[in-house]
Formats: sequence, C-alpha cells, structure tokens
Amino acid sequence: MTTPSTATAIPGYVAGTWNIDPVHSEVGFSARHMMVSKVRGRFTTFSGQLVTGENPLDSTVSAEIDLASITTGNDQRDDHIRSADFFEVETYPKMTYRSTGVRADGDGYVLDGELTLKNVTKSVPLTLELNGFGPDPFGGTRAGFTATGEINRKDFNVNFNAPMQNGGVVVSDKIGLHLEIEAVLEA
Repeated sequence: MTTPSTATAIPGYVAGTWNIDPVHSEVGFSARHMMVSKVRGRFTTFSGQLVTGENPLDSTVSAEIDLASITTGNDQRDDHIRSADFFEVETYPKMTYRSTGVRADGDGYVLDGELTLKNVTKSVPLTLELNGFGPDPFGGTRAGFTATGEINRKDFNVNFNAPMQNGGVVVSDKIGLHLEIEAVLEA
C-alpha cells in the first residue's frame, strides 16, 4: 500500500498542474527498416497537461500530437507516412494519449494509458522515469520525465508494408516510443 509519504521519497516533488513545454520536450519513435537498421522520427507539434497528485500514484496525463508534424529527416518518407498508407492525416490529424493510472514498478513507475490513433484506442503502458523537479531562471517551476514504450502499429490499422526478397519486410510492426518531457507548473 502506498501512502502520501511516497512523495517525500521523490526529491523536490511538487503536486500541481503542469503544461508540457514543447520547446524543451520531444515525442519520438523508432521503427526497424528493412530488417537491418532503425529509423527514428519525432513529432514537432504536440501539447499536453500533467497533474501530479499529492500521492504520485494519483497523477494524470493527457496529450495530443499533430500527426502532420512528423519528421524523420527525409521529406519523401515523411510525406509517405502522412499518406493513406500510414497515418492518413487528412482523415485522422491527431493522435492522443490519456492516462488511466500510475503504478510503482520496482524503483520506477509505469504510466498506464490509452493511445488513440486512426480512431483506434488501445491500452499502452509507458515506463516512466522522473528526472526531477526544480526552479527555472524565470521564477517558475519545471519537472522532467522520460517515458518509453512500444506498440504494434497494425493494432492501430497502420498496415502498409512491402515484402522483401529475403522474406523480411520494409517496416517492422513493432514501434518504439521515446518521450522526453519537460513541463512548467501553472502559476
């Protein structure tokens, strides 16, 4: 059983409502390409809010990602990912995440939540690392978090693929999620 004293075990922990700072945050992913390497990408337009509870396990997260803001470092690939073969951004412009709970996991935490992509909602747990809480030079308070997880893109009707001669495929089904989040406490 976890009690409110859990917060005292997190140095500098502050309960409150936080807005994600998109300038100092990154929402990224990685996918195996042609079975031999990983391609990494990120989204440049996103927003979200975190509410840290007096008991950290009572905290919540909500976020919205603009799928058209994808960048992988290659314009042709980015346009293809925006197309009907992958995200269909004309029909499904946003991806969202809503937490359903936080739980302790060893020395860390897991953020349980629901990811919605292309009108499909699935449970997606994220391994959560609390990086710290502290003052910023502007008189505000900031918090930092790292979250990682994994999805199967086909669970969200992102089904495009092309077979390769050796029996592999061009894009893996498994997609790694990598988030570095810095948030600012609301005044």
